[in-house]
Amino acid sequence: MTASIIDGRSIAKEIRKQVKQRVKELQTQPGLAVVLVGVDPASKIYVKNKIKACEEVGFHSEVRRLDENATLGEVLEAVQELNHDPKVHGIIVQLPLPKQIDKNLIIDAILPYKDADGFSPINLGSMFADDNRLVPATPKGIITLIKSTNQELAGKHAVILGRSPHVGKAVATLLLQENCTVTICHSKTAQLESITKRADILVAAVGKPKMITEEMVKPGAIVIDVGINQVYDTLVGDVDFEEVKKVAGFITPVPGGVGPMTIASLLENTLICLALQRDMK
Repeated sequence: MTASIIDGRSIAKEIRKQVKQRVKELQTQPGLAVVLVGVDPASKIYVKNKIKACEEVGFHSEVRRLDENATLGEVLEAVQELNHDPKVHGIIVQLPLPKQIDKNLIIDAILPYKDADGFSPINLGSMFADDNRLVPATPKGIITLIKSTNQELAGKHAVILGRSPHVGKAVATLLLQENCTVTICHSKTAQLESITKRADILVAAVGKPKMITEEMVKPGAIVIDVGINQVYDTLVGDVDFEEVKKVAGFITPVPGGVGPMTIASLLENTLICLALQRDMK
């Protein structure tokens, strides 16, 4: 058996095409702003890709750049200015932030209806209450990838490796909404292999290169690799792709799997932000 590759680039391209068409039909140009603090090389690349995607679909976009030594107050001021900018409908604060900045305070400062990342406690709380107004972009993209396999999800056993609120816990919640039985594993989980081996759907989001091996995967499983790890000059995921594709039924590559879907989902979320703000007028 060789797994079918879940092509995130192709699916994301179709979503961008749909977003572009919706923008043409709107009377208001959607606007997405990114707050970038510091000079983290990976963050600069991510922001560049997001701005490029905005330009492709016809969004207004802008980047607020702050120095690595910016204070909490300066970052909060930038967020508040964007909160009150009528041209900006969605706001992203690029993570990670420098150590002197409390990311939770910054995320809390974004107006919930401008929270394109879906990270605010209000939007997360709504999702946990099965009200998916603004779902975190990466989990949203992951669910789209899983559904693209056209497999029946109800009753499937899904195992999530990683318990961050913005990825692991969010994906678990969305899969519960699809009537999956969900297990969340983490660094303290005992007998990990025996758990992952029973997963019909396996989502790896731990940040450890090639942690998931062939022996840990159930034959025919849907394997979603969220990890992006730099190993020498190569990007690899949390899954040993070449080995696991021999047993999995479906698998995402790295790069080209979850990453493009995150950006596509951000564009979709920005349109939702715009709609929410129009409804408030």
